[in-house]
Amino acid sequence: MTTVETALSLATLVAVAAAIVGGIATMSAYIAAVDTAGAAARAYALGVDYAAPRGEVAVTEHAGLATATASIPAPVGTMRATAVFPVEFPAEFPAVLP
Repeated sequence: MTTVETALSLATLVAVAAAIVGGIATMSAYIAAVDTAGAAARAYALGVDYAAPRGEVAVTEHAGLATATASIPAPVGTMRATAVFPVEFPAEFPAVLP
């Protein structure tokens, strides 16, 4: 009788451990999305090209603010994050370098 109970409890422990690892990996993807969105918005605000290490990034500009939205695939869905930075050199006033 204890063999069946042991097998069920081990299967439950494996399922719980897999859920914990999936949750940690999903939170890691969210942190990566926040970092990627911030870096993309900052790069756009400074006028520098940015290539996301993974996932997709969409950048828009409105009223002097650069808004970047990053989408990173995760074990549980897709994590999205948005960052906003003021544009250093607006398009209507190009930077003049000496």
